Amino acid sequence: MDDRTFVIVGAGMAGAKAAETLREEGFEGRVVLIGEEDEQPYERPPLSKDYLRGEAERDGAHVHEAGFYESHDIELLRGTRVDAIDVDANSLTLDGGRELGYDALLLATGAEARKLPFDGALYLRTVQDSDVLRERIKPGSRVTIVGAGWIGCEVAASARQIGAEVTLIEMAEVPLERVLGRELGEFYRDLHVEHGVRFMGGSGLDDVAGTNPDMVLIGAGVAPRTELAEQAGLEVDNGIRVDAALRTSAPNIFAAGDVANAWHPLLERNLRVEHWANALTQGPAAARSMLGQDVSYDHVPYFFSDQYDVGMEYAGHGEGADQVVIRGDLGAREFIAFWLREGRVLAGMNVNVWDVTDTIQALIRSGAVVDQARLASTGEPLDALVQEAVAGRA
Repeated sequence: MDDRTFVIVGAGMAGAKAAETLREEGFEGRVVLIGEEDEQPYERPPLSKDYLRGEAERDGAHVHEAGFYESHDIELLRGTRVDAIDVDANSLTLDGGRELGYDALLLATGAEARKLPFDGALYLRTVQDSDVLRERIKPGSRVTIVGAGWIGCEVAASARQIGAEVTLIEMAEVPLERVLGRELGEFYRDLHVEHGVRFMGGSGLDDVAGTNPDMVLIGAGVAPRTELAEQAGLEVDNGIRVDAALRTSAPNIFAAGDVANAWHPLLERNLRVEHWANALTQGPAAARSMLGQDVSYDHVPYFFSDQYDVGMEYAGHGEGADQVVIRGDLGAREFIAFWLREGRVLAGMNVNVWDVTDTIQALIRSGAVVDQARLASTGEPLDALVQEAVAGRA
């Protein structure tokens, strides 16, 4: 019998999937999953979409079905806070003073909403936050959202679908400009305006009063929850620094999910990814690393967003791009956008075009210079470009 104890701090997607993977990989020791919220582990994407709109039930967001943790002998400590890590003693101090030893520790503490100095504002990070918004956003209510990132845009779309009057305030001139650039930001601005959103670009908190809102939601992004790691002396820089095996600077301690700033072998840089798909795959990778398996986490970053009748998937990391190539028709809202640097595809976003994510990721992985005219041509099969790119790099 294995007498080791593996502890996971953070009962979100990354932590819950890590616990599941430990059992799937045959670990027979003690598994303890600790979450601050008094909730069963849940996924966050529904909180700004169908759950917020009242189209899905709470249990639909749960990572696992009821009874999963008991049946897999996973100790789920809900409503429990970890106060400190003693790296030398391999132990944790829980709220109330209880001590818990570990042989391996995974930090999946996630991120928290960035707060702005505005009294009475609401935020969306937890299922409880979404419950509050469900109660406040009604047909005809006046909703002002500060920040036109993904959360702000998705809540704006959901609020309009509910029938609320929505004003979307953004410091940049267009939504999502930092991630997508000006042209694609204009695409999302026009989408919201056409659905009745009042968009105020180049604006800030001082402009909220003029919108006469019933409620204000702040969507100013999130910050990694690194307090425990900092207190324990772990290396922290925009998250908990980990290597490609998701190991921190301390022995037997690992990190995954929103909080992990991991070395990415494919991109050859450290990268912290805040999206659902990263938690889904990085948590299990960390679990295998805890078990001593050879892990090199190099998944191509991926996320998705649904706003009104526009669905999109984004793969890769477009930072540093020197060109954007559009394949398809922006006006018809069916296209793929590619971000390139020196002719190589860094990222791709497919909008209302489906079953191409694997192909886009293969193009990114190839690292090959592509013919931009062929990339832009809808008459040129993407698979052919990928095959040539891969063959050329062989």
